[in-house]
Amino acid sequence: MRVLFVINSLGPGGAERSLAEMLAPLADAGIRPVVACFDRRDEGSEAAVVAQGFDVRFSHARRTGPRVRELRQLVHEVEPDIVHTAIFEADVIGRLASARTRAAVVTSLVNTSYGAERRQDPNVSMVKLEACRQIDGWTARHLTHHFHAITSAVKEATVSSLGVPEERITVVERGRDPERLGHASPARRRRARHQLGLSDDDEVVLSVGRQEYQKGQVTLFRALAHLAPQRPRLVLLLAGRRGHASDELARLAGDHPLGKRLYMLGHRDDVPELLAAADLFAFPSLYEGLGGAVIEAMALGLPIVASDLPALREILAPELDAFVVPPGDPGELATAIARCLDDPALGRVLAARGRQVFEERFTLQRSVEAMVQLYRQVLTGAECGGSEAS
Repeated sequence: MRVLFVINSLGPGGAERSLAEMLAPLADAGIRPVVACFDRRDEGSEAAVVAQGFDVRFSHARRTGPRVRELRQLVHEVEPDIVHTAIFEADVIGRLASARTRAAVVTSLVNTSYGAERRQDPNVSMVKLEACRQIDGWTARHLTHHFHAITSAVKEATVSSLGVPEERITVVERGRDPERLGHASPARRRRARHQLGLSDDDEVVLSVGRQEYQKGQVTLFRALAHLAPQRPRLVLLLAGRRGHASDELARLAGDHPLGKRLYMLGHRDDVPELLAAADLFAFPSLYEGLGGAVIEAMALGLPIVASDLPALREILAPELDAFVVPPGDPGELATAIARCLDDPALGRVLAARGRQVFEERFTLQRSVEAMVQLYRQVLTGAECGGSEAS
């Protein structure tokens, strides 16, 4: 089976990382992958994917029309059984380029892009967002055979916002490679802290995510401002590439009570080592499709404090494997962080449960097997006329 993956880039985003990590096991399962990228990125997985010898094609076009024509030529050249798209621009261009070809189109749904929380983002134009929703919805309903959602919350949001019938959406949870992430250990913790210039008795909170309104880092900064005066060993590690919230975060960091104990690390390729160094993982997002960083924190056996969001409720059971708090509430977030840091025994229980859930549900191999099964079901349905885009 040949699958043409269409994606905006092989950058550091969750969808991009997931694709990069899946390519080798998909190939082992008999899938012949070709990757079409519109943009080149220094950050992320591009160099590693190319170095592994996978067939990666980069677009020379800069505008939508030429990109559609260029990708359509690639579809005719590669003759894929499936064209698998992810993220808005790649979704729309991939669907248009594959129209009236033999390829079945599958789209990964990775976020709740049109919900009320997104509309509160001051960086988002409501006119542009509605135009995107209309284009996304029409091409989704008429030019896509099937959809892969990373959570049931994303599936439900897509049914509501794009009018896609729920029977055309299959939930397959994301996975991560446990061998790449490794295991937590006291020695690894000490080594990782030493590399960051941290001591053994520092209280290290880690948050991973691009610097955007969605990720709620402003709420986290305000929560830790409450705690800093009473906790002289408190440290925040903030990892993630720059975004629309970067200027506000830099302003808040400039006079934050944590002072030099607030580390804005930018994009990092060593997130597993940061997780090994931390005492707690904070995930204060305002909306999410899932949050791959949460899965990695679970894999490293790290206690988690996260926003109470529909997608996260599917993987984090409150008080069993994480603390969950109302999104956007710095007071509640501060209370949960303090409670976790003050009760290491409880933190260890939460961490152990999180690792167990990861092993049961979120390994890379489990995700790959489910995706291969989905591809086969889509092709069977297309051959029988049961899942034709219309």
